[in-house]
Amino acid sequence: MLVNGHVELHINPVDGASTRKTVIKSPTGTYSDGQEHSIILLRNKRLVSVQVDEGKPAEVKLNGPSVDTAAINASSFFIGGVPGKMGATMLRTSQSFYGCIQNLILNMEQLDFTMVIKYEKVQMDSCMLTEKPAVNNEEPDAQPTVILPVTERKLSLTTAIQKSYVTKAFECAQEVLPGHVPDAHQFGLTTGSHMILPFDQSAVRRKLSVQLTLRTYATSGLIYYMAHQNQVDYAALQLYDGKLHFLFDMGKGRTETIHPVQINDGKWHTISTEYIKRKSTVTVDGQESTSTSTPGESNSLDVEGKLYLGGLPPSYMAKNVGNVTHSIPACISSVSVNSKQLNREGALSIHGVNKCYISAQQGTYFDGTGFAALVKEGYKVRSDLNISLEFRTTARNGVLLGISSAKVDAIGLEIVNGRVLFHVNNGAGRITAIYKPEDTNSLCDGKWHQIHANKIKHKIVLIVDGNTIPTDSPHVQSTSADTNNPVYVGGYPAGVKQNCLTSQTSFRGCIRNLKLMKGTQTEANDFSKAFELRGVFPHSCPGTEL
Repeated sequence: MLVNGHVELHINPVDGASTRKTVIKSPTGTYSDGQEHSIILLRNKRLVSVQVDEGKPAEVKLNGPSVDTAAINASSFFIGGVPGKMGATMLRTSQSFYGCIQNLILNMEQLDFTMVIKYEKVQMDSCMLTEKPAVNNEEPDAQPTVILPVTERKLSLTTAIQKSYVTKAFECAQEVLPGHVPDAHQFGLTTGSHMILPFDQSAVRRKLSVQLTLRTYATSGLIYYMAHQNQVDYAALQLYDGKLHFLFDMGKGRTETIHPVQINDGKWHTISTEYIKRKSTVTVDGQESTSTSTPGESNSLDVEGKLYLGGLPPSYMAKNVGNVTHSIPACISSVSVNSKQLNREGALSIHGVNKCYISAQQGTYFDGTGFAALVKEGYKVRSDLNISLEFRTTARNGVLLGISSAKVDAIGLEIVNGRVLFHVNNGAGRITAIYKPEDTNSLCDGKWHQIHANKIKHKIVLIVDGNTIPTDSPHVQSTSADTNNPVYVGGYPAGVKQNCLTSQTSFRGCIRNLKLMKGTQTEANDFSKAFELRGVFPHSCPGTEL
């Protein structure tokens, strides 16, 4: 029970002895603070303990000769209140609970509120908690809140209520991560992702041949770069519009050779760029481009013995190769310069590089331990916002997106018990649109699913895989969500408050094509440009597309 802001546990022993009680007081003065709290109740033979949040458990010891072996016979389980005066003789209060309850687990089994026998004055699948109005001193007759079916169930002597979902009545798909490609490296995980490999600079003055294998879905990015200290002489390979552009300059003017084949198909390609006798070519999987001749009389390439692979350090500014200087989201392996193999062991610098999965698809992988934080200066939702994204997961719970404020204004998108919830609070109270699939494990099947979450003033519309769920707020005058916090995707830090998320479970799976749209303005979000990443691997979604 919650009495005067404190949690009270009352137990009537089986031997008919007097009621045993214990009180757990909040370290902040009250648990009636509008914040989420967890309660764990454990019985082990004679000892019963109750823990609130991460506090010290309070214990009650039961007496009597039959306590160790006796079971508790329960035919009904009441949540939030009891019918009429049923509990008047044993309960400290008969007033029904005012607030929200979720994730109820009994004897290692999660109880489904949609399976209740009867409920009164309970709003299912929604938590719209506002400040409770003042009541008089006379307690009204309590109304039964929820009665869950427990058909003569024998409660075991050890009853553990855990914070995570322990038992599943159905099965999601199994997550099986593929192995890694030996000696291959994933670039583009962060801004400035790169690797610097040394090579013999004297060997490339008259002839340059760089060979590598590459796999990418990206349309643009810097594959490799080398240059003199003053950057007058340089050579670079870029991906632009899915095609390879080989640029070099020996001090007399830039030469550019373009290969006509698009290579951003997610497959491995063997690539070779070559300069010899004042002519350059690009070869992809044995198909050679038309050669290009260099201007002027110079035939010597004077560069430092450093190959910048996959991108450039943030402190290095390439001057003469155009706008494609950002790191390429790609896997690269088998790099050689003039037939001499270069490897990671001799690298001068490595930043934002990871292993490559044997099989991969478009998307960013969230390992279920963290989040991605975007828009450090704060995102303003205001009256209208359209959110679209695709996700694939093998879990039934996980935060997808949250944008909040120091007050109550916020929006949130999450998966809870296999359902998608879209919450919006314009300041007058939270409204929620809920997508409930017919098959409760249909969203954790490891396949891609599409979400559109639209906020139009006081109205919201949630569309999941083409199924539309509209919801209107009764507060039609409240139309703007005045947020000013960052955009958190896949989870959020423990110390950050999210007013429109009911779960703290980080998302495990892949997300792609995240877009925030206001009117005609569309903001496509690149997770590699997030100002904070924890347990998130951009441009690297393991597995094959189902």
